[in-house]
Amino acid sequence: MIKKNLKKYGEADGCPVRNVVDRIGDKWSVLILLLLAEGGVLRFNEIHKWVGTISQKMLTVTLKTLEADGLVLRTVYPQIPPKVEYRLTGRGTSLIPHLHGLVGWAAENLSDIRESRRSFAESI
Repeated sequence: MIKKNLKKYGEADGCPVRNVVDRIGDKWSVLILLLLAEGGVLRFNEIHKWVGTISQKMLTVTLKTLEADGLVLRTVYPQIPPKVEYRLTGRGTSLIPHLHGLVGWAAENLSDIRESRRSFAESI
């Protein structure tokens, strides 16, 4: 059993955990997914305003990555000035309950985690 699991998780391309978490585990993806889940359809500048501390370049890169994974749908309207909207796909929507679970866990444990970090830093 251990050898089977080691093989399953050892190869990055074939490992579902590494493959998916590597893509959404960056600094911004989960936040953007949760924002789209709450806001529905949002334009680029709305997302940028709500996130606040993300650069426009990083927001563009993150949205393209989420779009490439089929989590976000980008719709461009042919008008001047160009209008671009983002929304979750069905796949993106199916991820949201799992992210809410992570958010809840983080909220419950953040204080203890910060204390552990402080204690650890003092011990080294």
